[in-house]
Amino acid sequence: MSILTIGTVPVAGGSLVVHRRRAAGPALLFLHYWGGSARTWDRVIGQLGALDTAAYDQRGWGTASSLAGPYSLDQLASDVDTVVAREGLDRVVLVGHSMGGKIAQIVAGRRPAYLAGLVLVAPAPPRPPAHVTDEYQRRLAHAYDSAESVEFSIENVLTHSRLSEELRRQVLHDSLDSTPAARAAWPLEGIVADVSTSTKAITVPTVVIAGEYDQVEPPVVLEDLLTPALARVRLTVIPGVGHLLPLEAPAAVVEEIRRFIENELPGQPTLPA
Repeated sequence: MSILTIGTVPVAGGSLVVHRRRAAGPALLFLHYWGGSARTWDRVIGQLGALDTAAYDQRGWGTASSLAGPYSLDQLASDVDTVVAREGLDRVVLVGHSMGGKIAQIVAGRRPAYLAGLVLVAPAPPRPPAHVTDEYQRRLAHAYDSAESVEFSIENVLTHSRLSEELRRQVLHDSLDSTPAARAAWPLEGIVADVSTSTKAITVPTVVIAGEYDQVEPPVVLEDLLTPALARVRLTVIPGVGHLLPLEAPAAVVEEIRRFIENELPGQPTLPA
């Protein structure tokens, strides 16, 4: 097993804490959801074996909660480019969950030379679905106001299968561990931003992983608004789970990532177990 290292990467206005395992194959760079953190991916990364991985708390969240804005999708996408450059990554698969999936679409639409592929896990589509109304945005903006509101979101919106108490505490902590401006940026701005031009410009192979019972990004929405915009895409639906796929079904996410790297990236040899 490769060794985990923790370092800092200078970005505009400060630095990001990057968790890295240096190993063989393309580098998998993980982008967490709105309310998550680098550790959202721990159970996925832990099962990936000897693969090169990197994850970090995004601007405004967790260890980066004191990092100044803006907290726009474009700024978060620029942070990705900076992390890639500072870490010296030359062949990258972006793995983005929910908000992180929309950020990954923006990055990929720029067609950076380093990008080899995309794994979009319950991703936000490039333009908002019909149910994202002004009222929906106002309610969503208060989803992480308190421990009680987060607990309600976990139980009634974010998950279908029940999380362990340890994971529930993690989600509760991460959801509240942000600066208010970063917490508001996604529901009030990011979720309604139309990035269709970026998505349609994506040329790298892409796999979209959806949860069967996801109430946030239902498979039918992704089939309608996302996959038709992608030139080289495969959609897979994980049964019996909701939106928090990295926590509800990490083994299934790992299986899809490994399948993608082995079978859908050009010139990729068989991966180590």
